[in-house]
Amino acid sequence: MRSKLYGMAKPLILVTNDDGITAPGLRSLVRFMSEIGDVVVVAPDSPQSGMGHAITIDNTLYLKRMHLNETDGAQEEYSCSGTPADCVKLGLQELLKRKPDICVSGINHGSNASINVIYSGTMSAAIEAGIEGVPAIGFSLCDYGWKADFEPAKKFIQTIVKKAIKNGIPEGVVLNVNIPKLSEEAIKGIKVCRQARANWKEKFDKRTSPMGKDYYWLTGEFELLDKGEDTDEWALADGYISLVPTQFDLTAHHSIQQINTWSLNE
Repeated sequence: MRSKLYGMAKPLILVTNDDGITAPGLRSLVRFMSEIGDVVVVAPDSPQSGMGHAITIDNTLYLKRMHLNETDGAQEEYSCSGTPADCVKLGLQELLKRKPDICVSGINHGSNASINVIYSGTMSAAIEAGIEGVPAIGFSLCDYGWKADFEPAKKFIQTIVKKAIKNGIPEGVVLNVNIPKLSEEAIKGIKVCRQARANWKEKFDKRTSPMGKDYYWLTGEFELLDKGEDTDEWALADGYISLVPTQFDLTAHHSIQQINTWSLNE
C-alpha cells in the first residue's frame, strides 16, 4: 500500500470538498481522479457549504479513517470534523508523507462562479492548498440537486487536471472551474475567463418561533452586473465550461499609487 500510494510512478492527488465526504459530487471526483493517479481523500464529515475560508481555532479537530466505497478508487479516506480549509491543512501537515502533485476540490453541487467564489468552501479548500504551494483546482457543477449527474463533466475535468499536472499552475494562482448543467455533447468546450462582476441582493425572512423568539432565514436574488463576453457567467450561459485563474493575494496593486497621494504621514 505504501509503495503504491507514495511511489513516484503516479501523481498523488489530494481530494476534498465542502459538501461532505459522502456527497455524490465528491464520490464522482474520486472515481475520476483514480484513473489519473493515487488518491487520498480528506473531506468534512458533514456539509460545510458557504463556510468560505473559515478555520477551527476554538475547538478540537478529529479525523476518522473511512472505508466508504472501494470501487471509487481512493487509497485512503478520512472524514474531518472541521471546515474545508481544515481538511486541507490536516491532509498536508499530518496525513500525507509527501507533497501531493495536485489538490482537487469538489465537485460542488452548485455554481461557484463570479461573486460566489468569495463564500465558497469548495474554493477555499483549493485556495488553502495553493497557499501551501500545492497546485489546486476547485470544480463546481451548476446543479444544486443531490442527485445531479456528474458524468458529462468527466472527460473535461480529467483533461484540466492532466494539463495542470503536466504544465503546472502559475504560482499564487488556483483554478476555479464551473461546469454548466448540460449533456457531454452539448458542452461546447472550455473557456478561460475572468470573474464576472455580480452580487447577491439579499433579504432576510423574519419569522417567530413557537417560543416567541424572532429568527431569520437568509434569502436573496443573484444580480449579474457585468455584460462582458469574457466572463465566467457569460461562458456558462453560452454552454461552455468556465475556467478562471484565481489569485489569493487580495492586494489591489493598481490602487497603491492612488492611495499614496493621500499623504498619510503629513
